[in-house]
Amino acid sequence: MENKVNILGVNIDKLTIDEACEKIYSFLDEDKLHYVFTPNSEMIMAAYRDENLKKILNSADILSADGIGVVYASKILKNPIMERAAGFDIAKSLLKKLNDNKKSLYLFGSKPGISQRAAKNITKDYPDIIISGCQDGYFDEEKEKEIINDINEKKPDVVFVCLGVPKQEKWIYKNKDNLNAKVLMGLGGSLDVFAGEVKRAPQVYQKLNIEWLYRLCKEPKRIGRMMDLPKFAFTVVTKGKREEK
Repeated sequence: MENKVNILGVNIDKLTIDEACEKIYSFLDEDKLHYVFTPNSEMIMAAYRDENLKKILNSADILSADGIGVVYASKILKNPIMERAAGFDIAKSLLKKLNDNKKSLYLFGSKPGISQRAAKNITKDYPDIIISGCQDGYFDEEKEKEIINDINEKKPDVVFVCLGVPKQEKWIYKNKDNLNAKVLMGLGGSLDVFAGEVKRAPQVYQKLNIEWLYRLCKEPKRIGRMMDLPKFAFTVVTKGKREEK
């Protein structure tokens, strides 16, 4: 556990963006499926309340620290993570490696048409990536079977699963033994950003680690979700040590 930090029972990997990218890419040489989640403070609080979600998160091959709150929590626990490794940043870094080595990528999630627009923008910047398939995140039981069959027929190296938290984590965990791919990554709203539907926070917000403030200004309805941030900090301070193993 020396390369992980236990934050309220969730074992976060102490990886930088580059280290996470390298490790994910190394999975492509293995003859089995791997999956990656990128928890932020909200997700860890949800897992703190939900033992099943905690089990799902801890089963992943990589759990990177998506939010700056997770990084601060690791410092409070005196087992510091050196860098926030957001899912979108890892995905961008991975795209270059996939492009350089002509690997395949499958895009799954968001509203109808978004994955196709994301694919168009990705191939504009990374023309040697093979986009093996695109599916939106709206499905019933029958369409879900079709999506799984499509992934299995295409045999992509990497699948970006963007269904939102915790739906994507639960979907990946439920279907991990039924999918013919090398890596599944739960990436929330990343397809919307790649498609140009949503703008990421300007660099100044990213450097100051206040992307959450930018998103809150853009989407005031997020205020309810943001209330988990002070709860997370308080819980780490008061109970975090007891959760460490």
